[in-house]
Amino acid sequence: MTTPNGFPLHAGTCVTRSMEGGAVQDLHAKKAGKALKKEAGGNGLLTFEDPPRVGTSLNEALKLLPGELKANMKIKSITPRPPRKPRLERAASLDEKSWRRWRRFRTSQESLTDPNETSSSNGSLQEASLSPPVRGRASPWQQCCQQNSLHGGSADASEASPTGKSRGAGGSELGKRASELSSAFGGLLRGKAFAGGKPRLAQILPARPLPPLELNVASHTLRTANRIDSDCVDYQQYSQHKFGRVSSSLSDTRLHGNGMVCDSCSTDSMKSTFSLLTPIRSKDVRSRSYLEGSLLASGALLGAEELSRYFPDRTVGIFVATWNMQGQKELPANLDDFLLPTDPDYAQDMYVIGVQEGCPDRREWEVRLQETLGPHYVMLYSAAHGVLYMSVFIRRDLIWFCSEVEYATVTTRIVSQIKTKGALGICFTFFGTSFLFITSHFTSGDSKVNERKLDYNKTIQALTLPKNVPDTNPYRSSASDVTTRFDEVFWFGDFNFRLNKDRETVESILNQNPGTDVSKLLAYDQLTSEMSRGSIFKGFQEADIHFRPSYKFDIGKDSYDTTSKQRTPSYTDRVVYRSRYKDDIQAVRYSSCPGIKTSDHRPVFALFRVRVRPGRDNIPLAAGQFDRELYLIGIKRRITRELQKRREQKDQRSSSICSIS
Repeated sequence: MTTPNGFPLHAGTCVTRSMEGGAVQDLHAKKAGKALKKEAGGNGLLTFEDPPRVGTSLNEALKLLPGELKANMKIKSITPRPPRKPRLERAASLDEKSWRRWRRFRTSQESLTDPNETSSSNGSLQEASLSPPVRGRASPWQQCCQQNSLHGGSADASEASPTGKSRGAGGSELGKRASELSSAFGGLLRGKAFAGGKPRLAQILPARPLPPLELNVASHTLRTANRIDSDCVDYQQYSQHKFGRVSSSLSDTRLHGNGMVCDSCSTDSMKSTFSLLTPIRSKDVRSRSYLEGSLLASGALLGAEELSRYFPDRTVGIFVATWNMQGQKELPANLDDFLLPTDPDYAQDMYVIGVQEGCPDRREWEVRLQETLGPHYVMLYSAAHGVLYMSVFIRRDLIWFCSEVEYATVTTRIVSQIKTKGALGICFTFFGTSFLFITSHFTSGDSKVNERKLDYNKTIQALTLPKNVPDTNPYRSSASDVTTRFDEVFWFGDFNFRLNKDRETVESILNQNPGTDVSKLLAYDQLTSEMSRGSIFKGFQEADIHFRPSYKFDIGKDSYDTTSKQRTPSYTDRVVYRSRYKDDIQAVRYSSCPGIKTSDHRPVFALFRVRVRPGRDNIPLAAGQFDRELYLIGIKRRITRELQKRREQKDQRSSSICSIS
């Protein structure tokens, strides 16, 4: 016999217990039938969700019951539900599968109680086993047994009469089989299904080994969300002892390789499930105008939180260099020794290069700088005053925290059309700290000390900076001195101060101390003497000098002037600095680059650690502007050079050398 759907029709049974007295038995039978119909969903059909045993029909199960129970049974035909068709799903990615697996683990208990949950991992178990009484809901099998127990009365009443005994025996036999089924599936569900407890799924093991834990609770994967590490004690001590540089200027590659990140910052990055960036709340985006902001306001672009994210130690590394190129068209073949010295090991955050008597092709010089520094740096600004050039490079991650860049020039010659002597200044604000960089070329001559003083005084009075960028501390500024209007000032260039000693004495001192002990020479230095008197560079400092005089060399050689003029070697190229606040600037290294010999001057550079303070969002920002065209040209040059080097190495390996004996 089949149903209209084409499925075979099986007979189902429902057991009700008869009591003494036909009327009472019929009454209870009607009540049981109504209860069973109600449990069946109102369609008059009673179905068992879980058969007692796989491969065993209900008729075979009835044969095992006593004869008296068979006589009191009422058998009704039922129509089973057709098997559910498998639901086709699209192919999910690995990320979606991991997400679903996690959601299933979190909602496993709720999924077990929902019969319509077909996508959960316990759906097959739920359909193949007895449903546990979760949240006060009982299965039809249990409600049927409860109805029988209610009509059967207590255990003592069933034992008092023969009919009660037969009913007790049948009930115990049925309960025994139910307990066997529950124990069979209890191991799979890992819970007491019939004891009222919530079933639990088996533990889900990870598909791959978990990352190792560091000293803190954040793993390496989470800790690499940030780029700066101020808590790595061994590196911090080494950096302070070696070159005084903390890890704020480390590149991303070295940080990921060494696993050095900031613990507090990695904790903040764990709040975001979308990226490794610090999360931004929607209400902050709504409320912040970014025109005025507090120093400690959350969400401020130049505030304390953003500053601590990039510089936990609140210091930035700055490279300042000066070089008199003597107007030579020929540029050095390699600038790595100049811009990227081997000590310290890490590059700086800013590179400021000032040139006097620069090469005729200024753009080519800037391209060479970009090519040497590589893709991690962009040129924030570049300015020129005749043959005075200055270029400011900064790490591309930091261009968003710079204000608009302003510059001004001063001519110190009487004839202003000849712009070989003078000064060029560039200023901007980084977070809440204002910077001023000045490169100068003072009057030359051994005895023209007073003229050089006049050049200095004219520069500090005529340099009109800042223009639009607000002063960070106007109460400590002076209208007659431009260097007092900024927090940090770096002045570098060819100051042309000489040694007050003859050539023979200077050479003898240099020959006696071939190393770095030049203290005897500095005793005759004009600039050191004038600064100690306070007649020039008031409030400025200079790091200790441990290198040989940078002027004057024979081009392409390491020997000093061998021409008929026999000029005295001198420290003409210098770098001095000044700060509004004490100990804001710390000199890390001060040296020259003897490897570049295309000019009669050797390049001089200095490395600094500068303290940076948080700022307000009321300054005109540069909006991430930089010289994009120069960046692309420099990167293409770098790639071409690397490919050519590889080609030469390949040709050298494949070539063979023939010898004739």
